Amino acid sequence: MSLSTAVVTERVRARLRADRTDPSVRPEEAHRIAQFEVRRHNDQALARGTATIDDEAACVRDILAGVAGYGPLQPLLDDDTVEEIWLNGPAHVFVARDGRSERVPLALTEAQLRDTVERMLHAAGRRVDLGQPFVDASLPDGSRLHVAIADVVRGAWSVNIRKFLPRYRSLDALVRQGMVPAEVAGMLAEAMRAGGSVIVSGPTHAGKTTLLAALVAECADQRVITVEETFELGVQTADLVALQGRQASLEGTGEITLRRLVKEALRMRPDRLVIGEVRDAEALDLVLALNTGVPGAATVHANSAAEALEKLSLLPLLAGRNIDRAFIAPAVATSVDLVVHCGRDADGTRRVVDVISPAAVDADGRIGHRVLFAGGPAAEVGP
Repeated sequence: MSLSTAVVTERVRARLRADRTDPSVRPEEAHRIAQFEVRRHNDQALARGTATIDDEAACVRDILAGVAGYGPLQPLLDDDTVEEIWLNGPAHVFVARDGRSERVPLALTEAQLRDTVERMLHAAGRRVDLGQPFVDASLPDGSRLHVAIADVVRGAWSVNIRKFLPRYRSLDALVRQGMVPAEVAGMLAEAMRAGGSVIVSGPTHAGKTTLLAALVAECADQRVITVEETFELGVQTADLVALQGRQASLEGTGEITLRRLVKEALRMRPDRLVIGEVRDAEALDLVLALNTGVPGAATVHANSAAEALEKLSLLPLLAGRNIDRAFIAPAVATSVDLVVHCGRDADGTRRVVDVISPAAVDADGRIGHRVLFAGGPAAEVGP
């Protein structure tokens, strides 16, 4: 941002404060004020013989990004080709496009980075400080923000913004994009509409949340309750309740865990319970809910669909000593209908790798499975 633009930005910000105009609520008025101040600056510059702002429209966009958006990061947030943005300090900015990462020629100052993060957290109603050096938050457009500050991070702040692009919100869109084969999309859509329980597995950045959101979009006639640590799914159905966890306060009180949210969700008459990510003892509550006849959907980190089943058999054991695998494994096998595994190739391409259906449990408590899709004919695995 040039010195002239910075000066005009401060004038616009002062005008907005004086007029008590919220640029996010009244964008047209903010645009009018910014345009007026840019032209006033140029009139004064011409009278004094100093440099003018040549591209008024671009300057107005920069000013509005600074006062209403998220400053230098706003163009990246507006870019539909960018899937994720991360900063290793203010001077090292990276993005991911089509699964590949690249560094962008953008550098912020420490003050700009902190100001941007504060505005993002203000919109989400969350905070980050020395007493709480990590924070997850959801931005107004559905993107997920994660921030880590010193002294848990060496040097400058670390910021990640994972965007969830609207063009990938349906199974049809994922088929066109090449992530989901058409026959698999039909199988998954039928399972969701018929009240089946589907688990989406895969490594980090494999597209699990994107696929889960597309699956839930098939449940237009169902009452859907979603449970997440931070709002990410962005599901839009007619009958929806979206629940989000809450971190503990500085006094250590007020925390709302996923386990608590799952229990509350079951009191809301769900036709389908959706857990954004299962990674702890909430797996027990999910399995118990599925065994009471409530269809479910969730994601889990795993290296294969079979490993995801194994993980769902083990995670509930974290809930307490009175839980054993002899109870959990059969419960998982009878309540989960499909496990669809996502992968990411070396070139960044995301795709569905395989789909399995749980089978019988062997004497060691391991769940067998039947392969429904793996680029070849179905096969029986396990007992």
